[in-house]
Amino acid sequence: MNSPNAPRSAPSNSSLGQVATQFVLGLPSQERLKAQQEVHKFARWYGEERQLNELSVPEVANYAEQITSSTTEVAEKLGIIKTFLAYAYKQGLTKTNLAVHIKVKKTSSKALSSPGRHSGGTVLLTTEGYAGLDAELTALKNERPRVVEELRKAAADKDFRENAPLEAAREYQGQLEARIRELESTLRMARVMNERQAASHRIAVGDTVVLQDLTAGEQADYTLVDKREADPTKGKISIASPVGQALLGRQRGDRVEVKAPAGILRYLIEDIKQR
Repeated sequence: MNSPNAPRSAPSNSSLGQVATQFVLGLPSQERLKAQQEVHKFARWYGEERQLNELSVPEVANYAEQITSSTTEVAEKLGIIKTFLAYAYKQGLTKTNLAVHIKVKKTSSKALSSPGRHSGGTVLLTTEGYAGLDAELTALKNERPRVVEELRKAAADKDFRENAPLEAAREYQGQLEARIRELESTLRMARVMNERQAASHRIAVGDTVVLQDLTAGEQADYTLVDKREADPTKGKISIASPVGQALLGRQRGDRVEVKAPAGILRYLIEDIKQR
């Protein structure tokens, strides 16, 4: 195997589809299915016939914005792509190690809220959506005593220099309280829509969209946000991304087309969840 720092010859003219297949076949059998789905999705985005050595750093760096997935799966999916690109580099198929450029934009703690999320200070919710948020708020408030107890136990260890449990408990408490404040604010501004209003709602910033990939047959949900809040690891997709631009203003049941480097990708809007 080549060393990452060793001189390498000019990359061969292998297509994305060919290298994707080679990579998947070299994996242990238990890893192949998941890897095949993600690597070939990556290849479809840029074009399976495209030469791998033609991919540029800016293209690869922006790939995370195109992932439509549940929040818990994004990091795993990006990890598979990074492994694939590292493999291509070690095989001498790319000039540079493109894997290091697969990154997810992190949200600044001081990021501003997205403009246009609420109209006139009102949040439109379905009856089901309101009940779900209210139930989540109650559950989180009930969680407070347990978190306080965990903090007390962790703080009993006087060696604060390497007290990882204390830091973890403090971080979780901060996340818990932030979510409670967010839910309380949302419910204060909430107005419950009837079913007719919900059915005719058009996608806006802050909405969570349930999407069916008509090419891959996969379902995913994510939230449309301003580019300052974009964070695919949390399911937040920028409205400036190709998918975000294609969805704004659309309704439940619409079919949308997204322009990708390889051509047109097609999706079905199955549901819209409003905050």
